[in-house]
Amino acid sequence: MAVMHRRKRTDSEIPTASMADIAFLLLIFFLTTTVFDEEKGLPIVLPEARETVEVSQKNILHLIIESNGVVRVKAGESPQEQQVSANAVGSIWRINAAQNPNLIAAVNTAPNAPYRLMIDVLDALQTAGAQKISLQILEE
Repeated sequence: MAVMHRRKRTDSEIPTASMADIAFLLLIFFLTTTVFDEEKGLPIVLPEARETVEVSQKNILHLIIESNGVVRVKAGESPQEQQVSANAVGSIWRINAAQNPNLIAAVNTAPNAPYRLMIDVLDALQTAGAQKISLQILEE
């Protein structure tokens, strides 16, 4: 008589004891080998620093960008201010530049103003043909 031995059943499970170790090793590997893009910022060519030149207030168009998203326009020494949208800045520039070819756009931006609003104002000035633009931080 032949004796038959039962074969042991092999487990069909995947051992998960070292899965956490493998996951952390992969995580560390990908974090250390990933290259992050740097922010390039705005492509603005700034002039070299020279001596300070005094400019008459009649040659300055003040564009004040406030933290609440309001754009105020003030022409030179005039006490009158008007609130405009960023899109209207270009037409205001064209009107004032036609009267005064030496006009400079002074963009004063509040530190916590929406970044997109400043870009919209600068785009409107560039589209309108403004050549002289002064960028400043609005002091509260």
